[in-house]
Amino acid sequence: MRSVTTGPPEPGHPAPRGRWGVLFGGVESAAPGAPGCQEWGTHVAQQHRPGGPPRIHRGAKRWAVTGLALAALTTGCSSEQVDLVQRGWLPGETGTTNITPIVESLWVGSWIAALVLGVLVWGLTIWAVVRYRRRKDETGLPPQLRYNVPLEILYTVVPLFIIGVLFFYTARDELIIEERYDDPQVTVEVIGKQWGWDVNYTDADVYDTGIMAPADEDGVDPDSDVVTTIYVPVDQTVEFVLRTRDVNHSFWVPAFSYKKDLIAGRTNYMSVTPQREGTYIGRCAEFCGEFHSRMFFRVAVVSQDEYEQHLDELRAAGQTGALPADLGRVVPDEDQEEDQIGEERGGLQDEDGLQDEPQGENQS
Repeated sequence: MRSVTTGPPEPGHPAPRGRWGVLFGGVESAAPGAPGCQEWGTHVAQQHRPGGPPRIHRGAKRWAVTGLALAALTTGCSSEQVDLVQRGWLPGETGTTNITPIVESLWVGSWIAALVLGVLVWGLTIWAVVRYRRRKDETGLPPQLRYNVPLEILYTVVPLFIIGVLFFYTARDELIIEERYDDPQVTVEVIGKQWGWDVNYTDADVYDTGIMAPADEDGVDPDSDVVTTIYVPVDQTVEFVLRTRDVNHSFWVPAFSYKKDLIAGRTNYMSVTPQREGTYIGRCAEFCGEFHSRMFFRVAVVSQDEYEQHLDELRAAGQTGALPADLGRVVPDEDQEEDQIGEERGGLQDEDGLQDEPQGENQS
């Protein structure tokens, strides 16, 4: 029987590196002394033929290639790449909040189920195409079946079972994620507006505000100082109270693997425990008008001391109290009211919520 020899590459023929090296030779180890894919392939071959040359038969070769691929994920690739694969290429890091592991598990599990079903369907489809293809000596149509009760029952029960399993795990995780804290340690009210964010630190009776991210020929700058930064302490239960001042928005922090819509006339809540310090970019994920693409914000997860220091800075700046959710909206018996907070373009709003040009001494 034909055999394939694996082992160190011949002189002048270095083993391929990178993604394709996983399948056709080997990859470099993640650290000095760590076993790479080449060593793994040799080990597999020797297991098939102890004491002899590292050879494997054709049937076992496929398993060896699979072992090389798995070894690339566990030894040949960097820890960041392995973590990215394990999380299903979701943004952020595992453990950023108490929510991220739940979402990652549901996401990856759904993809695994989809791939298993996909392979099954593709395999059956290819098998049917090959098995029942027309032969050269065949003419006319093959036998036609009007119905097949067992198959029809199978086609109905199996999809219902699959949907039922996916629904069960989704509903289970959703109930965990959406459960509000009975007594959150920190409460932050976030108010969306076109096209920025206002923040009320309810427990400390201070507020902060910002406007949409600036843009130039190089694109949008979400790291600008004019963009709102929401401070929360690490390892403490936080409840975000979400309201909108005008149209619908969506509060989305990709690293948190979770978002929640801001619906006009309704208050939504998002309960989360940040577990990793850092600054995370957030944005509106609901199309809300002309400058939707510039409606960024940041969430700074800091230590308790840094959090208290930021609140003291807001008090020193005179930003005490709370910004109302209806700020800048038209009130009864008035034709126009100026929006003084968070409008980069300024101007006045008429009774339909449309913005007129700013009025000033130089306007003709």
